Amino acid sequence: MEQVFSITKLDIGEVKGLSEAYSEPHIHDYEELIIGISGEIEHFIDFRAKTLTAPFISFVTQGKPHVVRTSAMQGRFEGWLITFRSEFIAETTFQLYSQFHDKANILFNPGECFHRMPVLCSMMNDEMTQAFPDYGVIRQLLTSLFTIIESERKKSAGEEAGSENSRNAVFSSFLEILEDNFRRPAGVDFYAGKLFMTPRNLNLICRSVFQKSITEIIETRKLIEAKNLLINTGKSISEIGFELGFSEKAYFTNVFKKRTGQTPGEFRKEMRKMIS
Repeated sequence: MEQVFSITKLDIGEVKGLSEAYSEPHIHDYEELIIGISGEIEHFIDFRAKTLTAPFISFVTQGKPHVVRTSAMQGRFEGWLITFRSEFIAETTFQLYSQFHDKANILFNPGECFHRMPVLCSMMNDEMTQAFPDYGVIRQLLTSLFTIIESERKKSAGEEAGSENSRNAVFSSFLEILEDNFRRPAGVDFYAGKLFMTPRNLNLICRSVFQKSITEIIETRKLIEAKNLLINTGKSISEIGFELGFSEKAYFTNVFKKRTGQTPGEFRKEMRKMIS
């Protein structure tokens, strides 16, 4: 994905084109939100296929295999496709991972608060068509959209709370603790201790749910914030590394390049050029 954010109005032609381009389960290195206003799609995600009848939303976290198929369509579809880099709303992304890691799709009843979502999408789309889009405005609108989605998700979770197993509960708790502590130079033992677990058991849960080790998840959260700070502040690379718990600039730079393929300076230069 070359842009930090994009939004596309979907009709049946757009969806069929995407389905043909990505005909097999695939993964993205960005976040993806599908909002269905009318019609149906068949969505394969979380290792199962489900026909979704609008209104619905589906949030696909980066690295999660999925594919949209058009076999369920009856000649019509209307919706929105939003894609964005994790660092675009860094303070929200891992919260989304916690909410959607085991349930990508949420179905709505017609006439509820869902009608506000397409309005926010239209506002974001209008801003992106400007000669110089204000990404701060778009970021606020996208955050508002997820706030509405989270409100509806909580209602749905309340009805199904008895079905959530302990593994998912532990993983969600881990991400909540991580969000409060990722800036600290804290390792696996710290998080396992907070959850009254052994590092081995927490690591097994993280790998089974997120396909990453605890260390990889901690580093991912730090780097999402690092990218956010590199894009949106004038802080030096040393300051950013120290703020995120890296004792030396060289160590921070090595971790960043190993995980992203670029040095922090190269990433900042590329993103600023892209946004401008």
